[in-house]
Amino acid sequence: MRLLLGLLGCSLVYMVQGFYSASDDVVELNPSNFNREVLQSDSLWLIEFYAPWCGHCQSLTADWKKTATALKGIVKVGAVDADQHKSLGGQYGVRGFPTIKIFGANKNKPDDFQGGRSSQAIVDGALNALHTLVKDRMSGRSGGSDYSRQSGGGGGGGSKKDVVELTDDNFDRLVLNSGEVWLVEFFAPWCGHCKSLEPEWAAAASAVKEQTKDKVHLGAVDATVHQGLASRYGIRGFPTIKIFKKGEEPEDYQGGRTRGDIIAQALDLFSDNVAPPELLEIVNADVLKKTCDDYQLCVIAVLPHILDTGAAGRNGYLEVMKKMAEKYKKKMWGWLWTEAGAQMELEASLGIGGFGYPAMAAINARKMKFALLKGSFSETGIHEFLRDLSVGRGSTATVGGGALPNINSVEAWDGKDGELPVEDDYDLSDVDLDDDFGKDEL
Repeated sequence: MRLLLGLLGCSLVYMVQGFYSASDDVVELNPSNFNREVLQSDSLWLIEFYAPWCGHCQSLTADWKKTATALKGIVKVGAVDADQHKSLGGQYGVRGFPTIKIFGANKNKPDDFQGGRSSQAIVDGALNALHTLVKDRMSGRSGGSDYSRQSGGGGGGGSKKDVVELTDDNFDRLVLNSGEVWLVEFFAPWCGHCKSLEPEWAAAASAVKEQTKDKVHLGAVDATVHQGLASRYGIRGFPTIKIFKKGEEPEDYQGGRTRGDIIAQALDLFSDNVAPPELLEIVNADVLKKTCDDYQLCVIAVLPHILDTGAAGRNGYLEVMKKMAEKYKKKMWGWLWTEAGAQMELEASLGIGGFGYPAMAAINARKMKFALLKGSFSETGIHEFLRDLSVGRGSTATVGGGALPNINSVEAWDGKDGELPVEDDYDLSDVDLDDDFGKDEL
């Protein structure tokens, strides 16, 4: 019993303290040192975003330490406890654990690491990224951020390419009438705090534009020039940041002033206001390819044949999927469905294969991995399935053939009950049954 309690205690301490210590070659990163260590560095960084409770993360720990030691002095290897430092994870679109990102020339737009999770595979991937970085530098393409060496003077954040310069003339049209979310900085050119905010605001604008597909905007108003706007919104000090949402009164931004804080707030606003993704029927190859290419994960349901459920039964299944799409809309996943038997190659590639409908699979098309729903096709069962996937739990397999399968072009469901096929009528009036039956004797 003592031994069990001791092991449990060690396990709890391990989970609280994280996976890495000062004696390791892995650099522990957090919001306090991330900007200094990574964003302002000329080095290539390989960074793992993990959660202490994540089983896959625990399995990766030994290989990650081995990778850091092998690349010491060549490539920087870091780790972020994204469960504790959610703002950093949110800033870079981390949705599951572990997530590995490569911070190369442009630190504001890291690349996802898509290789294997052994130390050798990770080292190989890092060296390939380093080779690309060196080639770009040799050819004069730095790939660096537009914001890494900004001057502190002049027109504030409004002059940078992804920050929208707002004026008395365009404010209503661009902000109030757009129906989209805006974070607007009111600044004064002489204000020291505004100058300090400038590079953070500009970097955040670039990241937010990309991660929200240009649905959340960062703008800036020179309040010394456009005094009508400043007066309308009661601006008394600089910089003042306000949040504008469709049909609501503007509210004061209460978050931090680093790019990470601003991005995290913008992504939260985006998630709260974004419409749930559309649930699409797989009627041709383009629907499947576009959805699975555009989203980190595409969730696919194979529903029973319409003759087995009727329209009411099918609509019940679709309603469950729509509720789940709403519940998980912050994940920005794609949602698809098809009728059993309509896409047999797809079913075969996912191991669904002709029975057990309704069925569901979630595909990561970048890695060509998928997971199958093992529980009930219900809100509770699907929620448990997707929740486990989102935190790195659950078993996965490789999509059959290692690529998306061939897709048949089919007619979209018309929303009606199915009809049995009509067979030809046979005229039996000319058949003399009496003559035929008495000839054969037993």
